[in-house]
Amino acid sequence: MLFILLSLVGSLATTVVGDESTPFFVYPDVFNDPERDAFYYGKFPEDFKWSTATSSYQIEGAWNVENKGESIWDNFTHVGGNIANDDTGDEACDSYHKYKEDVQLIKSMGLSYYRFSLSWPRILPDGTPASASEDGLRYYNALIDELLANGVNPQVTLYHWDLPQALEDRGGFLSDEFPQWFEDYADYCFEKFGDRVKFWITFNEPWVVTVLGYGEGRFAPGNHGLDIDVYTSAHNLLLGHGRAYQKYDNEFRSQQNGQIGITLNCDFSEPYDRSDPSDVVAADRVLRFFLGWFANPVFKNGDYPATMKEKIAFKSEKQGFNKSRLPEFTQDQRDMLKGSSDFFGLNHYTTTYARANDTFEVDVSLPASYYKDRDVISWQDPNWPASGSVWLYSVPWGLRRLVNWISGEYGKDIPIYVTENGISTEDIDDLSDEIRVDFYTAYINELLKAVNIDKCNVKGYTAWSLMDNFEWASGYTERFGLHYVDFANDERPRTAKDSATAYAKIVSDNGFPNSSPVTKISFSLFLVTALISALI
Repeated sequence: MLFILLSLVGSLATTVVGDESTPFFVYPDVFNDPERDAFYYGKFPEDFKWSTATSSYQIEGAWNVENKGESIWDNFTHVGGNIANDDTGDEACDSYHKYKEDVQLIKSMGLSYYRFSLSWPRILPDGTPASASEDGLRYYNALIDELLANGVNPQVTLYHWDLPQALEDRGGFLSDEFPQWFEDYADYCFEKFGDRVKFWITFNEPWVVTVLGYGEGRFAPGNHGLDIDVYTSAHNLLLGHGRAYQKYDNEFRSQQNGQIGITLNCDFSEPYDRSDPSDVVAADRVLRFFLGWFANPVFKNGDYPATMKEKIAFKSEKQGFNKSRLPEFTQDQRDMLKGSSDFFGLNHYTTTYARANDTFEVDVSLPASYYKDRDVISWQDPNWPASGSVWLYSVPWGLRRLVNWISGEYGKDIPIYVTENGISTEDIDDLSDEIRVDFYTAYINELLKAVNIDKCNVKGYTAWSLMDNFEWASGYTERFGLHYVDFANDERPRTAKDSATAYAKIVSDNGFPNSSPVTKISFSLFLVTALISALI
């Protein structure tokens, strides 16, 4: 019996899928271009930062403990009809009570960084410092201290979508008062946590906040305004970011010695036909409307991309608006925004094709829409490796190309941190998540190419997510976690998936050294090993 088990371990452990001499492709059936897709062996710089991430509403639960205020996601989920199965984050992963266990998961993977977000309404129930909660302060102090005691550095996001409902009732991101509200909140957090937090992110994914929350209405607060509100909310968000950065720079940096920036999400846009100039221009325009919308003001010139300003102004006039639907920054605001980030935070998951919309030169039809403003047709290839999310296909080379686009557009001096990257499965109880092992292997390898071959200034990588959690409008029907969470169990037990082991191996190796070829090891290996240990 023991001999049979040992033989089985040998066969599982030697499923080598790459070495120095034989080209290896993670997705050989679809991505097998020797120049683009061949696996690359090497290591990241010694100071490369490895992390994993979560967000407050998605994991904390305890939505109404003590005097926590209601968030827009509390409100949005409780209305009913907005979320798959009418799921809510009321309990989620119960990390409010289980944060010490979460820290041990992070530590067990050998990570020295953890990105999480603060719940604005847990800290300031009505959104203002006058309502400051002692319990909110206690909770985040305890989490930060627990991380540091275990050798894990906190990377803290101030806003990951859970705006206090009290502020939404006063206009939320559509209010001219929003920048001041956010500055006051940031000021409070810098004062209370900045002695230990040295890595701050102001906003997570402004595109999602504005397009999905205030444009399409699929996310909280459920506002429908793809014509004007989407641009107004983005404008106020950027001003809030600039004021928070300025506050930290002027009043806290010299004593706390931290860094502060913003995290932007972007799908890479690939020209459908790279030999067609119109497709190349169309793909570039998608990136400027998606990423440049927020990156240009912060990392370039304090203002929106020229193509956005020109197109939206022209269309607004033709559509009967008395001014452009895209707001304008004052000179003082442009000066404040320009250079207002110490690093470029990038969340990236997937890629789309783009080509020029040749059915008309410029779409000025009503109703006006952010999507129409781009004058581009975008889609994804159904032959690409799919996931548990309809919008997410695995296209590893898109990450390398996007990082190079950012470096070319905003300069190679700006440090880039990949602050989210991951893939979903459907709601299945399966710890052998080969889809996720392949995804991380391929995407991280493409990032390694960007660093070592292309000389892009990438300083860190963050895997999304530490554990399965509440996945916004999809509720609990999709799972992104390195750890499985049993939501049917009141204790919310966490169990490592194969991807947690695979990611820990990459982190331990600091990449893919030649002497350590990538292997696919199924969860069965761990079961067999356990049996051997028991027999011995």
